[in-house]
Amino acid sequence: MRIDIVSLFPEFVDQCAGFGVVGRARERGLVSLQGWNPRDYAEGNYRKVDDRTFGGGPGMVMLVEPLRRCLAAMREADPVRPHVVYLTPQGRQLDQAKVRELAALPRLALLCGRYEGVDERLVQAEVDEEVSIGDYVLSGGELAAAVVVDAVARLQEGALNDADSASQDSFEDGLLDCPHYSHPVEHAYGTVPEVLRSGNHAAIARWRRQQALGRTWQRRPDLLAGRALSKADQALLDAWRREQGGEGQDGTPGR
Repeated sequence: MRIDIVSLFPEFVDQCAGFGVVGRARERGLVSLQGWNPRDYAEGNYRKVDDRTFGGGPGMVMLVEPLRRCLAAMREADPVRPHVVYLTPQGRQLDQAKVRELAALPRLALLCGRYEGVDERLVQAEVDEEVSIGDYVLSGGELAAAVVVDAVARLQEGALNDADSASQDSFEDGLLDCPHYSHPVEHAYGTVPEVLRSGNHAAIARWRRQQALGRTWQRRPDLLAGRALSKADQALLDAWRREQGGEGQDGTPGR
């Protein structure tokens, strides 16, 4: 997969992507990153890339022409058509389903805004999709781009040492992940649950599923809203809620 970063600070994203899983994915040739700086395509002695916004108000807006020329050079660098994503708080919020969708693309281009953002005419003419990583404001799109790069790179086949790791992550099936434990078994902070030490793989799978359902219900109920659980999953969740002192689906109080 090829990822192009269009940014005034492309080296920032490149450095963020040089470690851990993403760094290994790049070393293995599974992901390649190429930075593009709009300032390199600006004209004049000052290579101006921004100007005041029409209508008045604070802040500057990134200009159309430097970005247009930069995007044109980026497109011509590879025959594969890039899917251009503008990272902005106004876009669709990033979730694991969208990450999987982006990770399946052969070529992705991430446009990072600065200041008050990008001239809307450029967005309308050149951008395929707008994406947000959350309901908050950053100084620029570079951190958001680094998040997207990390999320999509780890889904490339061969990026993870264990092929099952990605499929067991939070959100892969719409639920939060279950708790995880390591050595030692006994610690001042607590003991590893007995079921995880039992060697009974069916019981372990059932416990993990129940914990994932319970944690999601407790911490992110929005993920379960409108979701039709199977009878088995509903029974696991009801049992978990009773153990926690809550109620089951039928409203029966827990002990």
